[in-house]
Amino acid sequence: MERGEYPSLAPIGYINDVRIKSIVVDKKKAPVIRRAFELYTKNGSRLEDISNFLAQHGVLSSGGKRIKKDRISFILSNPFYIGLFRYAGEIHEGKHQPVVSKKIFDKVQEVLKERGKPQKSKNKPQAFCGLLHCGSCNMMVTGEYKVKKQKNGNVHYYTYYRCTKKRKDFKCPEPCIRQEVLDEQLSAMLQKFSLKPDWAAELRKMLEKDRLKAAQSATAFVQEAREKIRAIQTKLQRLLDGYLEQVIEQEVYRSEKAKLLSEKKSLEEQSTRLEQKRTGWLEPMAKWIKEAENLSKIAQESNLFAKKVAC
Repeated sequence: MERGEYPSLAPIGYINDVRIKSIVVDKKKAPVIRRAFELYTKNGSRLEDISNFLAQHGVLSSGGKRIKKDRISFILSNPFYIGLFRYAGEIHEGKHQPVVSKKIFDKVQEVLKERGKPQKSKNKPQAFCGLLHCGSCNMMVTGEYKVKKQKNGNVHYYTYYRCTKKRKDFKCPEPCIRQEVLDEQLSAMLQKFSLKPDWAAELRKMLEKDRLKAAQSATAFVQEAREKIRAIQTKLQRLLDGYLEQVIEQEVYRSEKAKLLSEKKSLEEQSTRLEQKRTGWLEPMAKWIKEAENLSKIAQESNLFAKKVAC
């Protein structure tokens, strides 16, 4: 374990290679496992969806059956996929090749934690739900459908938004508002914040000039990260020495070691990513300029969800 060798069966996505007595990446299943991690962080995917996704791509249990939910949860929380491994209640640094980035793995852990909380049943959310607070009582604004049937047989469907009126010490006087009216108001607001084309062009020129500066600052960060990694390595050795000399309790040793290894893995990944792409911050900036420039177009279209995201 101290050599980074996992003394057990390899998880799905890896193979126990008996020829070299080591664990290697399963070239067929590893990309599927990586995509499963990415899938779980977006589009509201559930554990059942991940199980179906794996089955569709030929990743099944050892018995040839669809992987169950509890096993999917175990796979998604297994640090083996980022180059670490858990054994006898302790986290160790493995020498095997990671198949999932630390950034994606951490995001998956956040989603698992959030979805592990008990959820209250609720109606189908409307387009602008979760976006607005009431101007009078500061309670959330919710949406609901209304159906109006006329004597001649015509049926009309409406969507209204209204204050939830959950504040007990205040009687909220605000009426409801039709979705069409609210849409017009939000669209008008988006138009005001839209980035002018000539401003966007000037910002892109400035962005190009900053590429050299960004490369220099990234180099400095990489050097700083390497120094921090060396410091963590020293701390790990001191921690081990203290544990072997029985100065540190086993539980404290395991807990602190896990924290240090996680921090080290994050720094290593950040350092590698910046060395490969030294202008990492410029891409989000360019994306922001494009989105800000497109606000006017979004405001004129009928995609309510896009307007909510923009708002």
